[in-house]
Amino acid sequence: MLELIIVLTLVTGGVYALLAIGFSLIFGNARVINLAHTAFFMAAAYGMWYFMRQLGLGVIESIVITVLAVTILGLLAYWFLINRIREHHAAVLLMTVALALVFQEIFLGIFSSRYRTIPSLIPGYSEIFGIRVLNQHLLSLGIVAVVIVVVWLILTKTKLGIAIRATAQDAEVANLMGISVPRTLLMTMGIATALAAIAAVVVAPLWVVYPYMWNAPLVMILVIVVLGGLGSTKGSIIGAFIVALVEVLVGTLMPSGAYLKFMFAMLVMIIVLVVRPGGLFGIVFEEERL
Repeated sequence: MLELIIVLTLVTGGVYALLAIGFSLIFGNARVINLAHTAFFMAAAYGMWYFMRQLGLGVIESIVITVLAVTILGLLAYWFLINRIREHHAAVLLMTVALALVFQEIFLGIFSSRYRTIPSLIPGYSEIFGIRVLNQHLLSLGIVAVVIVVVWLILTKTKLGIAIRATAQDAEVANLMGISVPRTLLMTMGIATALAAIAAVVVAPLWVVYPYMWNAPLVMILVIVVLGGLGSTKGSIIGAFIVALVEVLVGTLMPSGAYLKFMFAMLVMIIVLVVRPGGLFGIVFEEERL
């Protein structure tokens, strides 16, 4: 039982971490609360199902095409829809909710409300210290770990990372220093959407694919980013695993009350916010967000 809880927490937490990092990046830079973020996650899950089940493509081809297509879709959505109104926060909220609902209705109309499944990218299981672990879980953990490290290296060791962090701290000063703020924001959206697509690739063989699958992760991501501190990537990662542990414990110890996972996750968030109003790694002032 303990081994199962650990594995499920790591996998679920990893998926939530990728989603939350992307959500935090776009908020930290453009101050955009993108409520369509998990809709891109859903689009990628459907992409994997379509390319593997319907077209019969291989795993690598399906992953590459899905991530690229969803990333381009995210860039187009930002450039033609969100960027035009990003200074108007209420309008952005309405726009992104509408965009998510459009995605939902499109997939509902094309694929119906049936649950779809994707075969494991690596079938079978492995024994680790006498414990049987699905190879798909191990692959998911490996992909998540590699992607998080790559994102950290991009943010800390590259010119793009410097531009992202500078824009997050003060866009006007960054612009005066020669950083193209519009291009940086567009690249940030691309990274955020790519992370959502990768999260879908990781978890699609373990979850079911259906037109409403963006709802539950969105609630959890909002809890995570508030818990960890708005705009904090470190807080997003730690908050993701805290919320994942709560979700897995509720689902494992209270199978008939699994629907209560949202309540318990929000309860943890409320307790933390009572002690630290800015979240675990949030800030009171705008000195640093990433």
